[in-house]
Amino acid sequence: MPASLSHKPYRVGRSRTGLGLFATKPIKKGTKIIRYFGPLLDSKKKDEDAIENKYLFELTNRWTIDGSIRENVARYINHACRPNAESDVKPRKRKVFIRAIKDIEPGDEINYDYGTDYFKAYLKPIGCKCDACEKKRKKKRAEARAERLRLKEKAERKARREAEKLAEQRAKARAKKTNGAKANGKANGKLNGTQLNGHSLVKAAGKKAAAPKRGAARVLQA
Repeated sequence: MPASLSHKPYRVGRSRTGLGLFATKPIKKGTKIIRYFGPLLDSKKKDEDAIENKYLFELTNRWTIDGSIRENVARYINHACRPNAESDVKPRKRKVFIRAIKDIEPGDEINYDYGTDYFKAYLKPIGCKCDACEKKRKKKRAEARAERLRLKEKAERKARREAEKLAEQRAKARAKKTNGAKANGKANGKLNGTQLNGHSLVKAAGKKAAAPKRGAARVLQA
């Protein structure tokens, strides 16, 4: 048989979503922590079936607990996708108890799964803020940051490679230009040396000196 607490091992306190119910003493797995109670609403009565609030706990197709009354401290228990408690529904007795499904330590927030319908209607539109979902969001944010960093580093590496490639192309162009200028200088030097070297000057002087000799010969013959 699950243990039942005769005292109150919980307190209302500030939670991530507003107010929540927190353990003040160790609560063992299987312990009935608190009863969820309030006026019973009959769906066959139009005025009662028309009542709408986020504290309605459906027992059967006909009967629903309106847990919005202030005395129902269990209404402060928040939803969790990975809870430490659960709702123990007893339709015939028209009662609901919140029972621990894990050992709960002092200071831990008590929570249970509200169910798929409630989650879709109230929590999904604004985003579930339970610890499990917060961890998922933090993990996704961390993964997104890591992916952005990876893409940034990839872009920087690409930019560096392109800059290095451009610098290499420019260096090659400068080297080619410098080598071309040197080649032109050498060609010009060789050309000038052929026209003005000592051998050419001797030939030119020899030709000029030979002309008077032929003239002298003609005078002697005459």
